[in-house]
Amino acid sequence: MTVFFRSVSIAILFCTTFCAATAHAATEIMWWHAMSGELGRQVDRLADGFNVSQSEYRIVPSYKGSYTETVTAAIFAFRSRTQPAIVQVNEIATATMTAAKGAIYPVFDLMRDEQESFSPSAYLPAVAGYYSDADGNMLSFPFNASTPILYYNKDQFRAAGLDPAVPPRTWPELGQAAKRLRQHGMACGFTTSWPAWINIENFSAFHNLPIATRANGFAGLDAVLTFNNPQVSRHIAQLAEWQKSKVFDYAGRGQAAEPRFQKGECGIFIGSSATRADIKANSKFEVGYGMMPYWPDIAGAPQNSIIGGATLWVLRDRPGAEYKGVAKFFAYLSRPDIQAAWHQNTGYLPITRAAFDLTRAQGFYDRNPGTAISIEQVTLHPPTENSRGLRLGSFVLIRDAIEDEMEQAFGGRKPAQAALDAAVERGNRLLRQFERASPDR
Repeated sequence: MTVFFRSVSIAILFCTTFCAATAHAATEIMWWHAMSGELGRQVDRLADGFNVSQSEYRIVPSYKGSYTETVTAAIFAFRSRTQPAIVQVNEIATATMTAAKGAIYPVFDLMRDEQESFSPSAYLPAVAGYYSDADGNMLSFPFNASTPILYYNKDQFRAAGLDPAVPPRTWPELGQAAKRLRQHGMACGFTTSWPAWINIENFSAFHNLPIATRANGFAGLDAVLTFNNPQVSRHIAQLAEWQKSKVFDYAGRGQAAEPRFQKGECGIFIGSSATRADIKANSKFEVGYGMMPYWPDIAGAPQNSIIGGATLWVLRDRPGAEYKGVAKFFAYLSRPDIQAAWHQNTGYLPITRAAFDLTRAQGFYDRNPGTAISIEQVTLHPPTENSRGLRLGSFVLIRDAIEDEMEQAFGGRKPAQAALDAAVERGNRLLRQFERASPDR
């Protein structure tokens, strides 16, 4: 009997120690993302901050490569039921994710189900609107948002007799400034990164012009591309004309143009607001900042720019405990102090007005000139159907088609109108393929 009670006592002691530890083990929540380098370290800091703020849940970030590689990995994982609870997806894949109804857990549903405070009105309209449905319900959680701004070389402006305190505001002003820079020995007057994002998508939004019918796709899958309009055609034709004398010099897709500005080859650069810190760190000259230029004879300009970047989607078929933790994590990410720190450390937009106000109150914008321009630009006016964003299927492929045709125009192989007509025709074929494959058809 004594041996029996001793055995029971040992068992109770073992369970008291081990079972209690097991009962209080934090629920792990996988977060797959596409942030490398310093941005990846900032992601880790966000996760660590949340993890130490409470003991029930543990966010586990995992870098999966580029945006395309990350979402592809999540799709394959979903088929084998090994998907993460959270996956980061770039903004132009929003329509693709929205169409995958059985695979996603809309954020507005998640936050309501888990009774976490969540109000779309707290988020910047140009950010929240991009990821919301027609009724204003947010489908995914805005994470890293950026918008194009203008950068210029103040040292070269001085050398060319231009006022270094005044950035070009309009496209005619930019053209004149770029010509002066060329006349004073610069290899190129200006260049841009992300050609379609800046010169088609944001150009259209900033001039309150539609990219497509059906509210740029927000109102239905049967949207038709319409950016081959006279205003966009004139703009691309002007860039192609400037290309002949290197007033404008096309430098390639993605971020290929940015090093040309950093090295002092081009005096003006239009690129993502999120590259500001990188440009400042790698440029050996004084950098100036301004809003995107506009054509003053186009009614409605300037309107507001739209965002790029990525958002966080919640995937279905994970244990219920994970979703409670995801909701708490999103509430944590929405805190003004967390958002302000993310904004200040990365250069991405704050997703809430409160975070913007806190950053301003902390004196960050006074200490770092140019950092408020991106927020001022996306909030310049309330978004319209033309400047809310776009919700078009297969837009990764459509953007490739657009840039194929833009290169034809810049290389002098096609007139601007013919290039845009071809881009619209190719893009509409992709839209119809997406529409036919959609479960909503």
